Amino acid sequence: MRAMPTHRACAPAALRGFTLLECVVVALVVALVSSIAWPSLRRHDLQAGRIDAVHALSRVQAAQESYRSAHGLYAADLSALLGTAPQSPQGRYAIQLTLQGPHSYQASAQAVGRQAQDHPCAAITLQVQLGFAQHGPDPGCWRQ
Repeated sequence: MRAMPTHRACAPAALRGFTLLECVVVALVVALVSSIAWPSLRRHDLQAGRIDAVHALSRVQAAQESYRSAHGLYAADLSALLGTAPQSPQGRYAIQLTLQGPHSYQASAQAVGRQAQDHPCAAITLQVQLGFAQHGPDPGCWRQ
């Protein structure tokens, strides 16, 4: 009976591994796809983060209208009005309130942390006068 050769050429295909060149090619493809996809993913994350500011400013507006219906004028103290720290629910924006008279105010949401890289909408504003609101700086910052 003849002995079977034991060198690699006759080994079953299941026992063969990847070569170094195949591993390098796969790593390069993954790096290329990641470098293309990452900026797009980051841009979408920043746009999605704007909903945090819109939610916070809408909460301020609802609380102000409730206060105005009970007291006849808008509140000046944001912390007392909301009962929480002046920041958005996810903490991506710092909320500020400026009373511009008994019947008008401006609320603004200033981006903090990584959200501050959202240059067109780093500061989102809500200007209210006699119950009528204007959204700024660009209505696109309010649309999701």
